[in-house]
Amino acid sequence: MKKTLKVTDIIALGFMTFAFFLGAGNIIFPPLAGQLAGENMLSAMFGFLVTAVGLPLIGIIAVAMAGGGWQGLTRDLPSKIATLMAVLIFIIIGPAFAAPRTGLVAYEMAVKPFMAADAGQASLTTFSVIFFAVALFFAWSRGKLIDMIGKFLTPALFIVLAVLAIAVFVNPQGSIVAAQGEYVTQAFTKGFLEGYNTMDTFAALMFGMLIVDVIRSKGVSDEKTTCTYLIYAGLIAAAGLAFVYISLFYLGATSTAITPNAGNGGVILTGYVMALFGAPGQVILSAIVLLACLTTAIGLISACADYFSSLTSLSYKKWAVILAVICAVVANVGLNQLIALSVPVLFALYPVAIALVALTLVRKWLPNPRLAYRVVLLVSFIFSMIDVAKYLKFDVSMFSDLPLFNYGMAWVLPTLIALAITRFVGGKSMGPQDKLA
Repeated sequence: MKKTLKVTDIIALGFMTFAFFLGAGNIIFPPLAGQLAGENMLSAMFGFLVTAVGLPLIGIIAVAMAGGGWQGLTRDLPSKIATLMAVLIFIIIGPAFAAPRTGLVAYEMAVKPFMAADAGQASLTTFSVIFFAVALFFAWSRGKLIDMIGKFLTPALFIVLAVLAIAVFVNPQGSIVAAQGEYVTQAFTKGFLEGYNTMDTFAALMFGMLIVDVIRSKGVSDEKTTCTYLIYAGLIAAAGLAFVYISLFYLGATSTAITPNAGNGGVILTGYVMALFGAPGQVILSAIVLLACLTTAIGLISACADYFSSLTSLSYKKWAVILAVICAVVANVGLNQLIALSVPVLFALYPVAIALVALTLVRKWLPNPRLAYRVVLLVSFIFSMIDVAKYLKFDVSMFSDLPLFNYGMAWVLPTLIALAITRFVGGKSMGPQDKLA
């Protein structure tokens, strides 16, 4: 008899997926983007929603279409290249950037405001150890993730977020002012690029595998049913993320009177919540940030440990401990430094991840998938390096005639051209991988 999940389990699965995605970057980037976009908030917000909600959802669907795992997504690539891509992405969303960032944001926004003004490095180190120890505790048993996160932690997080969203729309703390900087003329594109910072397209490719494991731990073995549940989870998570981003963009757009010229979204969110709720506001904000960052840290440690244990002789639990320790150490680098280091890496690999998702969606129409995957991913990577070089202040003026060069998306047109060419060029290759398709 085919095992199925109850409606409550499906909802909990969606909540768990939403909680995995809703982490540090999802909270600190939209308020600042909203404030800078001002009267162009809607354009910037739609651009942000494309990369921070649309692409992760499509990524989850791509994982489902590919059979629920990285091997299915990359079956047309050489195995060593596929493994290298996966390792790089897991390092980025795991111990190098995204996971430590959850601890840093939790400390800066949820804990530090309650501490003495002279709180130093020792307090950050102590908090990092405690935070990632708690994340490790929850990540220890993958089979119980739905019960622990989907049924308990996430509903609490969502309730607090709903209270904040309602308060923002009912009682905005200021008027929407003129746009600033690049948001004056490039609001949509700037919002699109800001969505990179959430790293959620990477996360979708990796969380998809973890969610499949969680579904199967509930006794669901049928592949079609598993993929259906994975898509349901992605849709629930996307709806939740869109709700949060829209409210945070509006919060930012109406925050200029409270926190003018804010340096980051954390400052805006803190000031706004204090204005809305007074002293108890800091408690509300701390609850939001701690729960959001903790659930994401749990998901990232679980996903990375799951993958790295499949590559090595070390068990899932040993990898979970190793990753938690590394995250606690890296978190002591500092938030601004970590964000600065991550940007060029994101510019290099995000286009590749987007191209991989696009290829997965159109694979059945490609005459030679293996050729297409190699060509398109290589083109997306090569041209993404132009945007990396530009960000690092190298002279790349020779490429300035490329469409979207000035918007930091020089890779888009060449990648689309490569995809279009490989749609019609190359005979069908019937290798072992194609026969399995």
